[in-house]
Amino acid sequence: MKTNTFKHSIYAGLTILTISLASCDSGLLETVPNDRLSEDLFWKTESDAKLAVNSLYTDLDSTTAVTWDGITDLAHTNQSFNVAAYIEAGSYDATSSVIYDEWRRAYRGIRGVNYFLENVDKVPSTNTALINQLKGEAKALRAYQYLRLASLFGPAPLVTSSISIEEGRTLKNTPVEEIWNFVEKELTEAAALLPTTYGAADKGRFTKGAALGLLARADLYAGRYQKAADAADQVIRLGVYGLYDSYEKLFSYAAENNKEVLLDKQYLKDVAQNNVFNLLAPYSQKNAQSTYVPTKALVDTYETLEGKKITDPSSGYDPAKPYANRDPRLKFSVFLEGDALPSGITFQPRPTSPTADAIGSTYIASTTGFNIKKYINNEDFANPTNSGINIILLRYAEVLLTYAEAKIELGQVDASVISAINLVRNGRADVKQPSVATGTQAALREIVRRERTVELAFEGQRLADIRRWKIAEQVMKGPVYGITYPDASGKLVTVQAASSDRVFDPGRHYLWPIPQKERDLNPNLQQNPNW
Repeated sequence: MKTNTFKHSIYAGLTILTISLASCDSGLLETVPNDRLSEDLFWKTESDAKLAVNSLYTDLDSTTAVTWDGITDLAHTNQSFNVAAYIEAGSYDATSSVIYDEWRRAYRGIRGVNYFLENVDKVPSTNTALINQLKGEAKALRAYQYLRLASLFGPAPLVTSSISIEEGRTLKNTPVEEIWNFVEKELTEAAALLPTTYGAADKGRFTKGAALGLLARADLYAGRYQKAADAADQVIRLGVYGLYDSYEKLFSYAAENNKEVLLDKQYLKDVAQNNVFNLLAPYSQKNAQSTYVPTKALVDTYETLEGKKITDPSSGYDPAKPYANRDPRLKFSVFLEGDALPSGITFQPRPTSPTADAIGSTYIASTTGFNIKKYINNEDFANPTNSGINIILLRYAEVLLTYAEAKIELGQVDASVISAINLVRNGRADVKQPSVATGTQAALREIVRRERTVELAFEGQRLADIRRWKIAEQVMKGPVYGITYPDASGKLVTVQAASSDRVFDPGRHYLWPIPQKERDLNPNLQQNPNW
């Protein structure tokens, strides 16, 4: 049972900060309101400061991280009427609710941080270390939001203080390089203020390692490879992180707060729950929604146990037994035919299956015959919308791959680069892919990109990856394919998801459009190219 004090207090903090931001007119009958906290009553204790910073964590990504993969080549938005499906099909515009919601959530989080940093020094405290820690958390959380904005939208307004509605109508786009500069500055300052570890009651807060790991990600996204390598190296040298011994169990309740996790979104059943089981599990599991489902493109990316691509004639790959002799991360990440499901039945997705998971049996069942396995835990089967599993947002394996990729791009391949890649490939008890040796820059680039793809599948990194690698128009085109199975005559048939043709226009889709609602309110915001 979870006893994390931080987890319990996040949502109390959200209430307090929300009502503080909405404090009433002070002259209204000069009474003390009974439906909100006046600023005259808040910012009085260290507890107020902690509750206020706790509330800022609510705007971190959560199950939304899966959405980013659901509009890439790794996963498919399963229902064609889902608004994310229009992004996958390239038929969206500046009125998309997905795009607007991401913009709005980011700036809501930024506004909360700005308000916090402007008021926290009102707290009468001699505990400088605590106040500095809270400031460091806030700075890191603001940087997290700007990292997402820069990655998705490019130039966006850089707002670092509370502003009025009228001031908001005058904002202009900030060049994306300036946003990356700000993110670097914020995370560097945050890392200097934050502790390396916390006690059990505060697990889930930003640490020094989380700030540095996020800095490594930001600099990798920005193409600042030396800085990315340096930040990742700092995380490695902290000596407090390592790979969790079991990839299979990494996304289970038993593994929460393990040494691999740098940052996660914390949840608690019945108090602050998420719906990840209902969102992703096969339809047979109490009518779970299969909202995003894996594709054949992803499944085919996993190597054989001998470390060979399945397209290699010497790999021994058998299309009739496509899941045999494969990288174990495949079966740990994707529900495959024959797998046991939380309810105790067997996953049978073939169109001829008599189960609810049969392709075509309902519009909700997976259209590819695959389902996402990460975060699907037996403990959540009884109440699929009441999951308390933490959603991992940054982990040590990503830091290792960031270090390796940055060094490869710099042409600085040495033993540390090969070691980082091989640690991800075979540093766990249940994943033992053969080690790679040194090679050309092109060969190592292909290896590290494949490792990011299979290691971090469904963790929200793929959209940024295919954009920054400039391969989106190559991988995001044409139909979506799923399982291969023998028909009644024994002929192998590959499923094609209906109405799934993807379109990626390199002339405009490398950046999302600035939401139309924002430009209606503020015509000073310039639209991204070709939108």
